[in-house]
Amino acid sequence: MVPAPRFFVRALRLLAPLSALLCAQPALASEAGGQLLPRPDPAPVAPPVLAPATPASTVGPTALPPLGRPRVCLVLSGGGARGAAHIGVLKVLEELRVPVDCIAGTSMGSLVGGAYATGMSTADMEKLVAGLSTEVLFKERPPRQDLAIRRKIEDHTNLVTPEIGVRRDGLLLPKGVVSGVQLETVLRKLANAPGYRDFDLLPIPYRAVATDLVAGTPVVFSRGELANVMRASMSVPGAVAPTEYEGKLLVDGGLTDNLPVDVARRMGADIVIAVNLGTPLMKREELTSLIGVTGQMLNILTEQNVRTSLGMLRPTDILILPELGDFSAGNFDDLPRTIPIGEAAARREASRLAALALPPEQYAQLRTAQRALPPPDLRPVDEIRFAPLERVNPGFAAATMETRPGEPITQATLDRDMRRLFGTGDFEHVNYRFLEEPGKRILGVSAVEKTYGPDYLRFGLGLSSDFRGNAYFNLLGSYRRSWINALGAEWRTDVQVGQTSSLVSEFYQPLDTRQFFFVAPRVELERRPVNVFSGTTKIAEYDLRRTDLALDIGSQFTKYGEARLGVVIGHQNISLATGSVAQLPPVPDGGIERRAIAARLLVDQLDSTNFPRYGYGATLNVFSSQAAMGATNTYLKGEFSATGAYSFGNHTLSASVRAGSNLGGPALPDYDLFQWGGFLQQSGFNTGQLIGGNVQFGRLVYYNKVVHHTFLDGVYVGGSLEAGRVGAPLVAGSPTGLLKSASVFLGVDSPIGPLYLGYGRASGGQYAFYFFLGKP
Repeated sequence: MVPAPRFFVRALRLLAPLSALLCAQPALASEAGGQLLPRPDPAPVAPPVLAPATPASTVGPTALPPLGRPRVCLVLSGGGARGAAHIGVLKVLEELRVPVDCIAGTSMGSLVGGAYATGMSTADMEKLVAGLSTEVLFKERPPRQDLAIRRKIEDHTNLVTPEIGVRRDGLLLPKGVVSGVQLETVLRKLANAPGYRDFDLLPIPYRAVATDLVAGTPVVFSRGELANVMRASMSVPGAVAPTEYEGKLLVDGGLTDNLPVDVARRMGADIVIAVNLGTPLMKREELTSLIGVTGQMLNILTEQNVRTSLGMLRPTDILILPELGDFSAGNFDDLPRTIPIGEAAARREASRLAALALPPEQYAQLRTAQRALPPPDLRPVDEIRFAPLERVNPGFAAATMETRPGEPITQATLDRDMRRLFGTGDFEHVNYRFLEEPGKRILGVSAVEKTYGPDYLRFGLGLSSDFRGNAYFNLLGSYRRSWINALGAEWRTDVQVGQTSSLVSEFYQPLDTRQFFFVAPRVELERRPVNVFSGTTKIAEYDLRRTDLALDIGSQFTKYGEARLGVVIGHQNISLATGSVAQLPPVPDGGIERRAIAARLLVDQLDSTNFPRYGYGATLNVFSSQAAMGATNTYLKGEFSATGAYSFGNHTLSASVRAGSNLGGPALPDYDLFQWGGFLQQSGFNTGQLIGGNVQFGRLVYYNKVVHHTFLDGVYVGGSLEAGRVGAPLVAGSPTGLLKSASVFLGVDSPIGPLYLGYGRASGGQYAFYFFLGKP
């Protein structure tokens, strides 16, 4: 744990830049890559010292004013999800044939303004916005199918907390709830102009405003990778991690210049059309938490700088005020609702806007020119160059990408490459840009390693109850050290306490840069109860204790799976905790010696392990116990399981099979049988009620996503049909033959893991109620 004094010192240091922003309005704005530019302010402060940079592309007007008419500049304010109202304003400007000669925007205004400046039509913007949601914009993980297999394996545990960095100076958390990688994928579609650009050379000259978190001043972008610039402009502190860009640490521009009228003036605007979305302050009764108070501080700060900007408007300028009421800046699930509100606000100023209208033919020519963006440059690159990396091997990062030098470039592949790099779990943020050098075209990849790594802690929780007095819990903790050497060695230790107590510690050592082959020594300690039933009656409980040492060699075939072959040496003790031994086979004296060759093949292309909607997965395990190596018994045990899922709309069908048996030769010993039964594993039976020498099982599950919620991945109602057989039972009287079961359940994919409330019934009248938090 971090000592309390150190924690508060760290918190104060983190809040210091925000405190500085709250205490004074910044006096200067810096042009990205350029010099400091004056900003009117009734109380100027001393300018901060910034590192030298290349000259800005322009300081004055970006182009000569159009002949015979004033230069009209559109200023779009920030406002989070409220910013979709800007699209409605643009629709009315087009309807009234109002020319837009330049655009300046902040935060969400920079997104809408950047899309329009690069030639995207309002109709296309509406279509894109209709497909956006909180999940699409901010779901941090890339599609699970693209994750490295080692990160997928973690999903089969009940670990639920975010990673907590472990450093010599204490415990650290990420800089934001999300990193913004998924957001940038969406922004590249919205930007409509991939590659590094001079914003004066876009169809409509454009500027975006962010905030330098260190200096506390506005940063005005006049060039750059448009998606990265948009992302910097809307990096809300605490929600989206700050952007590292050209040596600056950048956050949302709304903190310092939410309505950048001053920027429009420097672009040569004669008339400004300013669209202010407003920043509603929360009511007293809503200020009940640290998050609420912090959010209110940001809102107050934003409103203060907006007042300054409104004071810069001239009588000839036009102010548009969409009446968005209590529509939340965080409501990204209902973006289209605000577009008509923006239209209505613009129509209220129709008489003044109409005075700026162009004749139909002249306006049509202007809009045709403004939609004429040169096609993207998809020439192959000669080199892929990574920014300097401290821990991660650049060769490994390059092997993770599909894009290769000399091969055609596609936007979809580049977006997938960024998601896969982020999916390795090594980076806090990734983006790219194209560089031109004499005779060489370079793809520059900026992969920022986690500042709170390379060692991480995670925690988890599992709960279950059958509403018959049997309740269980498990607490989990995982400690992972990454990139111990240049090949990417990883040491991971998982500890669990509760119904099952265990410790698993594995050192994973890749043998090549691509991490295709590896060796993995590990130690496993486990103690758990084994309940034995005769029919529906529990007759005994055993205490099982196991210690194993193992050494595996294997191969991970990229994102699809891995194969392992290894040697296991261990010892197992079984003792009777409760019940009578009269009906039970004898327990070997002195415990059981485990000496075996073990193999595992894992394939995983499911989109989720909680409520899969697409994909497939399969596991094959073979355990060959060898008396010649010193084992108590010789036998060969095999087990296979597979799952596939397919969805149509909110409906999902999932099919699963499982089979296990001895693979020829001697039957399985009593201490290594299959234990089966419980929710979705022959529902209606108690958990672990069925114990035998072989098992065959099939299941068909249907569930319907009935609730979509910002903080929940889904709420589901579903049911299952199941059929199976457990042969060679341990105890006489156990159910035999074909067992038929069914279940109904309510499932919630929550931030703390999957939550189930279910009812199962088996043929013969046996039934059970189930509650699970975690994997059933």
